[in-house]
Amino acid sequence: MSAAPSRSEGAVRPRVRRRGGLSGPHGGSRTSSTAPRPRRGAAGTPWLYLAPALVVLGGLLVYPVYQLGLISFLEYTQAQVSGGEPTTFQGFGNYAELFGDGEFWRVLLATVVFAAACVVSTLAVGCALAVLLTRVRALPRLALMLAALGAWATPAVTGSTVWLLLFDPDFGPVNRMLGLGDHSWTYGRFSAFALVLLEVVWCSFPFVMVTVYAGIRAVPAEVLEAAALDGASQWRIWRSVLAPMLRPILVVVTIQSVIWDFKVFTQIYVMTNGGGIAGQNLVLNVYAYQKAFASSEYSLGSAIGVVMLLILLAVTLVYLRLLRRQGEEL
Repeated sequence: MSAAPSRSEGAVRPRVRRRGGLSGPHGGSRTSSTAPRPRRGAAGTPWLYLAPALVVLGGLLVYPVYQLGLISFLEYTQAQVSGGEPTTFQGFGNYAELFGDGEFWRVLLATVVFAAACVVSTLAVGCALAVLLTRVRALPRLALMLAALGAWATPAVTGSTVWLLLFDPDFGPVNRMLGLGDHSWTYGRFSAFALVLLEVVWCSFPFVMVTVYAGIRAVPAEVLEAAALDGASQWRIWRSVLAPMLRPILVVVTIQSVIWDFKVFTQIYVMTNGGGIAGQNLVLNVYAYQKAFASSEYSLGSAIGVVMLLILLAVTLVYLRLLRRQGEEL
């Protein structure tokens, strides 16, 4: 009597069709994509949400920049403003006149050096105080934050006037404390620039401090503890641990500081009385103001504004390009 064939030997397994696909000739499956396709109008949805902001930015930024560039190519003085003479197209004549003026290059060099000193000083003070905020107790931290935010909220005109009173040669407390008598800080070129630099740093470091402090608080505590256990000093922790992790934040505050400090106007105009003795403390923004409104050469003032815009744009793009080459994602 022969035994019945076992299930594994004689039975033929049915080919199972798997869910979501078709069975292949060897029992495999060819899965078909079941992901929903995006609708045609979905790609334009983000732009619909951004449209109101883009319209506002276009009205506040694009149109004034267009007018600035247009006037820089015209002959536009008080005679054209009053209608006494017709407006004529000058092409690059205003730029040729500007670049041929030795005073423009002197002011440009002074602006670059002054802005670089302000940026470096602001970043150094802001980052140092941000690290200090992580080391002190709650009450001193609150007092420092309130003092910094008070300096940040002070209008530039008010802050500049207060600093002038502090360093006044006759009634200022700084000269009395230092025993300098009636020394005038705004008389010399370098002392005047130094005084303005202190005021610019005073009103700018809170932004850097608050931003970097928020970034430090987001760093895992285990990373800092491990560095401290390895014997790293505070400076080494900042240079080798915190700074690389905070690089995207440092990029933002650096670019913001470059833009703000390169186009400083109020502090120079108020504290040096319009640019100092014989224009020794002029920067590009004040120089453009004098050309446009004091001399009624609006086309030259516009040309200076366009040059400033291109310089700031070039600095920002080069800085971002260098960071992308280093593999940083912003």
